[in-house]
Amino acid sequence: MDPIGSSCFNLQIGVTERVRLEEEERKNQKLAEIICSVRSLTKYEGRSLKSIYPQLVAAAIAASYHIVVGVGMAFSAILIPNLISNGTETFNNDQILATRSEASWIASAVVLVTPIGGISAGFIMDSIGRLNTIKLALIPSFIGWALIATATNVPMMIAGRVLTGFAATWGSSPATVYITEIARADVRGSLISLAPAFASLGMMLTFLKGWFISWRIVAWTCLVYTVIPVLLLQFIVPESPPWLISKDRTKEAEEGIKWLHRMQPQPEQRSETMAELQFKLMQKEHQMKLEQDSKNGSGFLVKAKQFLRPTGYKPILILFGLFFFQQFSGIYITLFYSVTFLEETHSSINPYLASILICTVRFIMSCVNTYMLKNFQRRPLIMASGVGMALCMVFSGLFTKWILEETSQMTWVPTILLLCYVITSMIGLLPIPWTMTAELFPIEIRGVAHSICYSANNLLLFASVQAFYSLEDWFGGIVGVQWFFAVISVLAGVYTIIFLPETHNKKLSEIRDYFLNSGAIYLFAKRNKKAPEAERKSTSRAPKNIVKTERLLSNDV
Repeated sequence: MDPIGSSCFNLQIGVTERVRLEEEERKNQKLAEIICSVRSLTKYEGRSLKSIYPQLVAAAIAASYHIVVGVGMAFSAILIPNLISNGTETFNNDQILATRSEASWIASAVVLVTPIGGISAGFIMDSIGRLNTIKLALIPSFIGWALIATATNVPMMIAGRVLTGFAATWGSSPATVYITEIARADVRGSLISLAPAFASLGMMLTFLKGWFISWRIVAWTCLVYTVIPVLLLQFIVPESPPWLISKDRTKEAEEGIKWLHRMQPQPEQRSETMAELQFKLMQKEHQMKLEQDSKNGSGFLVKAKQFLRPTGYKPILILFGLFFFQQFSGIYITLFYSVTFLEETHSSINPYLASILICTVRFIMSCVNTYMLKNFQRRPLIMASGVGMALCMVFSGLFTKWILEETSQMTWVPTILLLCYVITSMIGLLPIPWTMTAELFPIEIRGVAHSICYSANNLLLFASVQAFYSLEDWFGGIVGVQWFFAVISVLAGVYTIIFLPETHNKKLSEIRDYFLNSGAIYLFAKRNKKAPEAERKSTSRAPKNIVKTERLLSNDV
């Protein structure tokens, strides 16, 4: 190349590089403005219970669908003992035949379709809205429970369980995403934990009714638990404002924000209300997203590419590992087979009464958990939960062994230890992974990402529930199974120490920045935490006008 051509080529490269750097600088400036705006709004938020009352009501109604989800999870425990006896084929009063293999399918079929249901729920909720997806779940739920209530054979019952499982994904995933988007950062974890609280209530009601009435009547009552939440959503709760803004339905979004923030105090030295400030901020975030979409494109392929970014694949990998330890620590196996599990430990307490006590404890701990998630960090809670569960299972296995060998008459001890196991599981390992499925992802892929995680977890749930009888064969009976649960619980705490990031009191933007600036191993990220700090400083250093937050809020938010 001649010298003149070479000089022109180098000049062109220099101009292109300068344009790229300027574009990057503008992007960093807009990001810094939004972060600065969010932090400025935080100081105006009221801290009383009254100030979050509308958000609490909206979250409670959205999460109330989890009652029927909880019933579906516990239903197999009251159903299977009526279909099977000591592993032999028998007819019961309802003239339905079931083997051990068929019983395991009845128990696990409810989660069989969750990969399809969960992923489809992600796209549906991003298309028609979070609350409309919950309302849509009414259809398969109604048909499924009617099939179960009128079942005359095992295939009919499995079909009903599949439909109710499909409905569960359409009802629970959007509820969690909705609560994440409407909740204030400091109460987000507590409000999300309402979902497992309602699920625990559904489980408790299932065992209570199963003790006194036929499983068919229990199935019919589930129609009520399905219809009432949908009616409340239709007439009381507004749709997610961030989703409405993303669909250019700004008038509805503004009304929804006013409803959700109507109890917030008037910001001092501000003419705008808190709702108006939040609305401007959401519009600004949406505008920035549109500018990025116009440059990068939008659609399915673009959304798929988001999962190749650190904010997409890192949370998925971390959550998948956490859910593996959650499922095989026995949390749900002991629920789906609670009556059978208690009978095999030779408990002297009535298994239905014990199951009611277990679900009552789960419900109470779910309520307590709303306080714990608000005031304590996530990582220590999960680690303490894993250790506590392991201790309970170790000693429960020991006492079960002594009871089976007839060297101990303390047949009530395994049940008490199982109650303690449930309490320790509710401290962290059961609820926290579910709360993190929505808060770890950026809004662009939050719905789909949550559904992918939900689907992956339910695949693991299906595998663990299906494996119950196999685990008994592999580990020499119920004693070995309990010790297996203990080992997995300890490994859950170790995994948390190494990989899981802390999200307590973190803004969603701060969680996103962590995955962008840090590796997937949290221990290494802690050692290198100066790097993200330096990047944040460089991001906020450039535009001087960002310091003038009050002017920004008045004119630009």
